[in-house]
Amino acid sequence: MTAQSTTPVLPWPANLPAMPTIDFSQFGAVETLDLSRNQLYAGAFLGRNWAQIPHVTHHDEACIDELHRHRRLLAEQLGRKLTPLPFLIKALVNALQAFPQFNASLAPNGKQLVLKQYFHIGVAVETPQGLLVPVIRDADQKSIAELADELADKARRARDKGLPIGEMSGGCMTISSLGSIGGTAFTPIINAPELAILGITSEFERLVMVDGQVQVRHFLPLSLSYDHRVINGADAARFCRYLAAQLADPAHLV
Repeated sequence: MTAQSTTPVLPWPANLPAMPTIDFSQFGAVETLDLSRNQLYAGAFLGRNWAQIPHVTHHDEACIDELHRHRRLLAEQLGRKLTPLPFLIKALVNALQAFPQFNASLAPNGKQLVLKQYFHIGVAVETPQGLLVPVIRDADQKSIAELADELADKARRARDKGLPIGEMSGGCMTISSLGSIGGTAFTPIINAPELAILGITSEFERLVMVDGQVQVRHFLPLSLSYDHRVINGADAARFCRYLAAQLADPAHLV
């Protein structure tokens, strides 16, 4: 009878080989810098989320010429500058209402889906200490102007002195926007226990045919990462198409 090993088999990724430890100074001059407390905290959770959630990213784009027009009109009425982000939040809320499986979390036992009846949207903010994600609560009940005010306030406080954990908890889905910096697409990491995250990159121009005439249209790239244990590719494609339609016809968002 063959003897069996009594060594326990650890679940992935604990049974992977350890990362290499290297003295880089043997190759040349180096400098060692300490990561910030926020970077250490966020890095641990991002590593866990990437390792334990089967990520898939779906890429799409939305025509935003009408969005820009409505944004400028509303900015003139309010007498203030408006970014596209409040409109994106409104469009995302509408998409979550139309596709409730996205506005949910997987129960710890992995056998149940917790459907949420509220709509809290996280927005990733770059700070000197690293990324923070303020949460806009009850975004479905707030106007574009109210969303813009709350976003500006939370972004300013996040950059100045950080935010309490209560203002960064309870999100249903997160928006990570790189549009002011650049890029064409990326793969944002899901902010567990959320099931998806929406990435935004820089808008671009394209020549398109409209009623037999060549016209210039502006498009916004959308990168949707989703948890494939709950959401399949067809769900993600329909979600992005619905979201793009909301942004292309924004009159109902105002």
